[in-house]
Amino acid sequence: MSAEILVLVEHRDGAVLDTTHELLGRARTLAAASGGEAVAVLLGSGAAGLAAGLGAARAIVVDDPGLESFSPSAYQAALVPLVRERQPVIVLISNSGPGMDVAAGLSAALDLPLAAYATDVTMDAQGPLVSSQLYAGKIEAKVRFSGGRGIVTVIAGSFSGDSTAAGGSPAVEVVGAAATDERIRFVGLIRPAAGDVDITRESVLVSVGRGIGEQDNLELVEALAAALGGAVSSSRPIADLGWLPRTRQVGKSGLKVKPKAYLALGISGAPEHLEGMRGAELIIAVNSDPRAPIFSVAHYGAVADLLDVVPALTARLGG
Repeated sequence: MSAEILVLVEHRDGAVLDTTHELLGRARTLAAASGGEAVAVLLGSGAAGLAAGLGAARAIVVDDPGLESFSPSAYQAALVPLVRERQPVIVLISNSGPGMDVAAGLSAALDLPLAAYATDVTMDAQGPLVSSQLYAGKIEAKVRFSGGRGIVTVIAGSFSGDSTAAGGSPAVEVVGAAATDERIRFVGLIRPAAGDVDITRESVLVSVGRGIGEQDNLELVEALAAALGGAVSSSRPIADLGWLPRTRQVGKSGLKVKPKAYLALGISGAPEHLEGMRGAELIIAVNSDPRAPIFSVAHYGAVADLLDVVPALTARLGG
């Protein structure tokens, strides 16, 4: 077993995603604690140029036309021999849709334990220690791997921004991919239609969840957003009900946002939602449940009924 910390690089449209830089920052910290190295694993076709600036000691690039677009079976086929040969202490993967697909298959194929929905990973004399969320963040479990090594999928934004994208360009090793199951193939990426508001560009977002109660109460939230010079967004349940369009949904199955201020009103704070808004500079939460997971990431919070707070705040702002 080596002391390497492997990080699966997630990229889209020719750019490495922020979550990868977060993982690489933590991988460097873990490698320093274990006397090992942070190694980036980049899968793709002609994507070797993305290795520049990854901030890892080394980068392994698996270059193959079959990896041009994401496919769980193709990614797994490329990763299994690498992980089996290198025997890293930890494989860090983003807790995204593609990441969870890959991690689950990799865990089964290699008989390695998987800790999902992780919010922290540290290293001590006993090996890796992982903090994971259970039951939509209502329980935090601290786990260790019985064999001393395993796979971890990390919720976006779990590591501080100052640990991202640091370091120079790693030495690059290019390898070929293993044969994949051609019965599964990528057909195309369906992008959501553009909405009336691009919430990824807004500096202030007033986001609403189940606590709004009924659709007519959205008018209160819209008035507050107008008074703040921002826009209204939502958690998934509101979009599922059709009260707001999908283009306003924040979270893993919606959009990732990084506003200067994010007001979470009546949102419990499930991991899928937190993944989309942890990068906000200021998070203010209002929820009637004092144990709501949203308070664990909020800079300021109020245990109150949003239907009482929102009109009062709007009036205070002169709205």
